[in-house]
Amino acid sequence: MLYHLFRYLDIRYDLPGAGMFQYISFRAALAVIIALLVGIIFGRRIIDFLRRKQIGEDIRDLGLQGQLEKRGTPTMGGVIILLAILVPTLLVGRLDNVYVQLMIVSTVWLGLIGGLDDYIKVFRHNKEGLKGRFKIVGQVGLGIIVGTTMWCSGDIVVRERNIETTETVYVDRAGDTVGTGTQRVVVESEDLKTTQTTIPFIKDNEFDYAWLTGGNTVAAWLVYIIVAIFVVTAVSNGANLTDGLDGLATGVSAPIVVVLGVLAYLSGHIVYADYLNIMYIPDSGELVVFAAAFAGALIGFLWYNSYPAQIFMGDTGSLAIGGIIAVFALCIRKELLLPLLCGVFFVESLSVIIQTGYFKYTRRHYGEGRRIFKMAPIHHHFQKEGFFETKIAMRFWITSLLLAAMTLVTLKIR
Repeated sequence: MLYHLFRYLDIRYDLPGAGMFQYISFRAALAVIIALLVGIIFGRRIIDFLRRKQIGEDIRDLGLQGQLEKRGTPTMGGVIILLAILVPTLLVGRLDNVYVQLMIVSTVWLGLIGGLDDYIKVFRHNKEGLKGRFKIVGQVGLGIIVGTTMWCSGDIVVRERNIETTETVYVDRAGDTVGTGTQRVVVESEDLKTTQTTIPFIKDNEFDYAWLTGGNTVAAWLVYIIVAIFVVTAVSNGANLTDGLDGLATGVSAPIVVVLGVLAYLSGHIVYADYLNIMYIPDSGELVVFAAAFAGALIGFLWYNSYPAQIFMGDTGSLAIGGIIAVFALCIRKELLLPLLCGVFFVESLSVIIQTGYFKYTRRHYGEGRRIFKMAPIHHHFQKEGFFETKIAMRFWITSLLLAAMTLVTLKIR
């Protein structure tokens, strides 16, 4: 909104300072500040409102080390995160950018699904919440929207650069060769509709899903839509499972969002993309503004969600966080980096799958269900082992930071 307003003022009236809004870095900084202010200032009012309406959740003592019996703590705090994302994005983002539009739709879509789940739990007093199959339907629906938009939109392209390398010979005054040098020059470029993505740790690390279909373009995009559905569903549910301790999901997600913002900036900058030999994705740099708002929203929410939590994010926040991360990665063609970048989400999900599968297997074959972990997801296993809630959350944050750094390293290690 402000971008378009100040652009008009700059062109029409040459307003001093209006040109600042043309810079992504300036608007990203504004987005962080606005998101933090919305999260901290309006967060307090939302918490008070939820307390007055008695919209709370009871976490009773399960015999876990360091866990308080939390009664009446307000839930549905994900509303704070969603507001803190959407307000700065709408204010300082480019609303005519297809990637920003896709992220706004994803945020609202998943927020509604999570909000419906929390509504059923709190107001209908149904602890199961929204049926799992309905959540999956919603996540699949978003995957189809994202995949189809990536397919059909003419604004979503990858710019293929044809690089010509020239060699220069340097001679002295006597005509003797003193050295040589090479120079890379972009001789031409073209926009391509492609199903390419990035594979980490591999030289010339671009993989095209069309390879799986023998070059059939339509089939390749159908495969891509299936991949989009899987990625959105997996990461969204992984973040949902991670939301089990005060500040855990929020603190783990913040480094992930920052790294995605860095990758978006590099992918949307033709010079850096060429230098790092990664795909140049025109207009994707605008996602940096959204990533900045997202990171600011998470940190602002952590102000109230850190131990002991004054509010829980509920599925309104956790489902949205994971889904937004997934859609963001798909937009910048980095979805294959998610198992590394979102390693904490991945391990949390894997612990539940292993625990459930092993329990069912042993019950079928031995007549008694057995467990590998003392409790799943795995953060509760560590509580059973005697670790305090705050220590587990902090160590998971550190792990997420380490995985984020390793993800950035993939830009150079191939």
